[in-house]
Amino acid sequence: MRALRLAAAVWLVLFITAYGWAYGAANFIRLCDVAVILTCLGILSGSALLVSSQAVSSLLVDLAWDLDLLWRLVLGRHLIGGTEYMWDARYPLWVRLMSLFHVAWPPLLFTLLRRLGYDPRGFALQCGIAAIVLVGSRFVLPDENLNFAHRDPFFHRAWGPAPAHLALTLAVLVAAVYWPTHSLLRSVFGPGRRRATQGAGAHV
Repeated sequence: MRALRLAAAVWLVLFITAYGWAYGAANFIRLCDVAVILTCLGILSGSALLVSSQAVSSLLVDLAWDLDLLWRLVLGRHLIGGTEYMWDARYPLWVRLMSLFHVAWPPLLFTLLRRLGYDPRGFALQCGIAAIVLVGSRFVLPDENLNFAHRDPFFHRAWGPAPAHLALTLAVLVAAVYWPTHSLLRSVFGPGRRRATQGAGAHV
């Protein structure tokens, strides 16, 4: 759909411009922001592989972000954390509100997967992307602990030297987030569903 491609292109430009200005270029090494960029590129290229990899990366994480935001709005405290910056007045409100893309991303990804089909290779691709991003996170803004590359989110400690901590972080991410999401998507958007969609001439 041309309208969806146009929307993806416009959002990508706005997202990179606004986030780069407000948060700095280092912000783009966050996995959630990597997912925004790669999803938009997947829409623009019509790549089922790229969209599938970012569905593996984003669905559970975005839902957790949404839950934490709602918990804070209703009960006045965070459930799991990760949305604290939404109340940080150092950043313009309109930029913080752009983070509500986390609410729109799950239904968007499901819509894309219905059109393109789920490519199971997205799981391996996302594991590779996450490994590269985690290593890069060790060298960027260590005090901000981007992607928990220095300290875990629960005990707030490092688990051994850098290679061990990164390997454990990736293993937990794969086992707790990527593999369950991959299994669900493979079940919902299996080969039969993909062939039917492609046979109907669906395209983005």
